[in-house]
Amino acid sequence: MRNDGFLHKYFLNNGSKRLHKWVHYFDIYERHFERFRETKPIFLEIGVMGGGSLNMWKEYFGSGSKIIGIDINPRCKIHECDGIEIFIGSQDDEGLLAEVLSKYPHIDIVLDDGSHMSRHMIASFEFLYPRISKSGVYMVEDTHANYWEEWEGGYKKSDTFIEFSKSKIDELNAVHTRGAVPPTTFTKTTDSMAVYDSVIVFEKGVQGSRQDLITNGMMFSSNTIE
Repeated sequence: MRNDGFLHKYFLNNGSKRLHKWVHYFDIYERHFERFRETKPIFLEIGVMGGGSLNMWKEYFGSGSKIIGIDINPRCKIHECDGIEIFIGSQDDEGLLAEVLSKYPHIDIVLDDGSHMSRHMIASFEFLYPRISKSGVYMVEDTHANYWEEWEGGYKKSDTFIEFSKSKIDELNAVHTRGAVPPTTFTKTTDSMAVYDSVIVFEKGVQGSRQDLITNGMMFSSNTIE
């Protein structure tokens, strides 16, 4: 597995379509997406805007990959090209998400860079996460908006995606809560969560049986032959 800083270099050298990203995101992207390069993944980005990131993902994941965009603005359809398809509608529209999944039932990666409204982020996550590939990745970025009132957020506000994600930590550890949190499908199908400045990542993977082992050094008696 290589990590050649492709995305950061692409961003700095971008001279075509509008591409707006926080610089520290690129290390996060490459840490979690690198294993999908050259594997022809199906990648869904919620939020298209200027279309620049869709082209970046197409170049990053390589030949045979399929890049899907969702945006509420119909004008974003102009960014469609070979290997890139765009669906128009709201990210919390289950009908739209079902339409995407009916055409692409094995999505490997979801990147939510959409409205940044928690109610939309939670709705997309709850519908899509159980349906993506068993070893897929679901990444939500710009979660700092959850702290801002103009984005329907606020510190410790109970209905933000940040607080929703905190509850998912308990759900991930449900088997250790002594019944306080019952194991769920999320528990059984999630390998890890990673929390960064403004980004939360969910890595899927089947949880195996837990084994609590003790190992120790070999014990020698006083009459051991030296």
